[in-house]
Amino acid sequence: MQDSIFTKIIKGEIPSHKIYEDDRTFAFLDIHPVTPGHVLIVPKRQVPFVWDLPDDDYQALMATCKLVARRLREVLQVPFVGTQIVGVDVPHAHAHIVPFSSMEEFRRVPDMQAEPNHEALANIAKTLVF
Repeated sequence: MQDSIFTKIIKGEIPSHKIYEDDRTFAFLDIHPVTPGHVLIVPKRQVPFVWDLPDDDYQALMATCKLVARRLREVLQVPFVGTQIVGVDVPHAHAHIVPFSSMEEFRRVPDMQAEPNHEALANIAKTLVF
């Protein structure tokens, strides 16, 4: 299987705004965030779909989702943090953790053609990093 963009990020071949890493998972800011602080969490093992992960990797992914969601709620002082698992854009299991104040925010579709604001992402990453 060819390395996904997420595997390349985990390996450091593509830069990212990492906020958390352990032996099984890697969490970094989405460069096209739905809201500021939108985090992607991926298992280090590349498996195309979340539902095909071995149980230990799935449990590690969900534990990291909970850890990051609590961090976002605490640091960003938002009322809600939601999780989205879509699985169609990158063939590497992942979860989107999105801080939000309204359902309109949570369901917003980001402009995938926009140039990422790496300065803003770096500033948010500094406040969120574990």
